[in-house]
Amino acid sequence: MVLKDILSISGEQGLFKFIAQGKNAIIVEHLETKKRSSAYGSAKVSSLEDIAIFTDTEDLSLGKVFDLIYDKSEGGSAVDPKSDPQALKAWFEEILPDYSRDKVYVSDIRKVAQWYNILQKLDMLVKEDPEAENENEETDSPEEKKETEVKEEKKPAAGEKKSARKKKPE
Repeated sequence: MVLKDILSISGEQGLFKFIAQGKNAIIVEHLETKKRSSAYGSAKVSSLEDIAIFTDTEDLSLGKVFDLIYDKSEGGSAVDPKSDPQALKAWFEEILPDYSRDKVYVSDIRKVAQWYNILQKLDMLVKEDPEAENENEETDSPEEKKETEVKEEKKPAAGEKKSARKKKPE
């Protein structure tokens, strides 16, 4: 899942989308209510992209966990986050059998289920496709990349005027 601009703010309900960087705060928009507000430096703001789930082997990013939930639920919603703790643990064990039972608490599982359901309801669950990115990189030959880079260099920046003189080729 692509979770770069999705934020969780400590003490606030739901998830937020990063809008802009202000002078003393960041401007965010609540995903469900679409209300914009400021998150100041004193608020604990976490990007979902930076969150990982502890497993017995290696930590798994939240995006990959969401991919597993998406595959397991066939695109449907996850378990109700208000379910009893045993049901939540059993559900999470189906999704991620090797999660660390010592480090991952029921409250963490609740958050994962709640965040997944919010993103699923808003149709924001877009799978990352690393294979497609690799294919795009492989199809561009080094010569094509150079041509693209040269074309980009020749474009004047916004607000700049083109120079009247042409540079001599070296």
